[in-house]
Amino acid sequence: MLDTNLKSKINKLWNKFWSGGLSNPITAIEQMSYLIFMRKLEDEDEKRIREAGFTGEEYDSIFKGHEECKWSNWITKPAETIQDHVRDKVFPFMRNLGGSGSSLYKEYMKGANYGIPTASLLIEAVNIINDMHIKEQNQDTQGDIYEYLLSELTTAGKNGQFRTPRHIIDMMVDLANPQIGDKILDPACGTSGFLVNAYQHILQANKRDGVSTLTPAKKKMLDEESIFGYDIDETMTRIALMNLMMHGIRKPHIERANTLSDAEPRVSDNTYDVILANPPFKGSLNEADISERFRIKTKKTELLFLELMYLTLAPSGRCSVIVPEGVLFGNSKAHKRVREILLTECRLDAVISMPSGVFKPYAGVSTAVLFFTKGEPTQNVWFYKMEADGFSLDDKRTFIDGKGDIPDILEHFNNREKENPTDRKKKYFIVPIKEIKEKDWDLSISKYREIEYEEIKYEKPNVIKKKIIQLEEDILNGLKDLKI
Repeated sequence: MLDTNLKSKINKLWNKFWSGGLSNPITAIEQMSYLIFMRKLEDEDEKRIREAGFTGEEYDSIFKGHEECKWSNWITKPAETIQDHVRDKVFPFMRNLGGSGSSLYKEYMKGANYGIPTASLLIEAVNIINDMHIKEQNQDTQGDIYEYLLSELTTAGKNGQFRTPRHIIDMMVDLANPQIGDKILDPACGTSGFLVNAYQHILQANKRDGVSTLTPAKKKMLDEESIFGYDIDETMTRIALMNLMMHGIRKPHIERANTLSDAEPRVSDNTYDVILANPPFKGSLNEADISERFRIKTKKTELLFLELMYLTLAPSGRCSVIVPEGVLFGNSKAHKRVREILLTECRLDAVISMPSGVFKPYAGVSTAVLFFTKGEPTQNVWFYKMEADGFSLDDKRTFIDGKGDIPDILEHFNNREKENPTDRKKKYFIVPIKEIKEKDWDLSISKYREIEYEEIKYEKPNVIKKKIIQLEEDILNGLKDLKI
């Protein structure tokens, strides 16, 4: 967690961008990211030079022949030339990075455009970033800095871009429990919140007394062969890459792609051990753009993404995904077919119904988390009715305890087979597949949960009548006393 001093500096950076004319949070974050990236690139280059000196390996600086593009060199330029230099020299250099170890940097800057409107805003932003001492921060703090920067997307929510709440991501990752060696995918990754959390989950699970127990080979596997993400928006893929890099992930596989089409790059079938996602709701594609791999005939993205996840999971692969509530009970052939696949060709382990306030103030739609495992049919489905998530469920989303029902969900989910809960008056219970099939594969919790009503006892009419007469007499006597 960041201290208040660092948070204050990040807030100051945001305020400078707002007042400087960059009011779109996506654009502002992108431009801030470029500056942070430029500083980090020089820091990484210096680190590689020092390491080469110790090991005797050959290493040519990324900035060889382009020393004027180093952060430490250009930030000292006067206001009248700094804008032209960054736009015309530094950015073209960044877009064409080459050489050892720079492929990820080149991918990050591909298509990047400089968009800070004034020299004064650039200089102020540079001073704040320097003041944050990013170079001296450890990897966890660097990641926290960027996460806090991205948190402004949650409060802004412009252009439909807002992130899944962190505590919901935590819950979903804990359900899927990614392990070292797993290939982890988010097919609509946005800022890569799920992927960052999955990476951190694995690191934490492989610590003893605060020290990593991963061998160098396993750490390399985690850094370079485990993290995969796709997003249709080029800006979001750049922000996702930056987020992963700031968290120390050396080689994430993040690409721009419409994963619902057959266009390259295409997500491979039967490949991923864990999928974590909150794909776009209520979208609709042109029929010509939809991949021929899908058996379900629909244009609805929330249904297509579910089949995509089923197809791309490896056998015994696990998926934790947020869906709009309509997916659970929709009557169309496509809705029913998706649910049938999840129940007969997968083991649908859990349906967690979430309150509609979870995504406020940007969307009031009710949602659910589905957790399923590919490759064996369902016997029973575990349902849970989440009533609180640790924040108020109005537009303000005021912090209460940040947890709500989540610890209870994780505890009882992990003990579901031992507990085998059948009391449908509780928040959680199991339903056998036979009953779900009889109800047309309906997965809405309201279809199965029993509501316990308290019997209200009313007084007899003559008793109520006497009370009314007595009340009237008391009022009249009171009025008489007032006249006296």
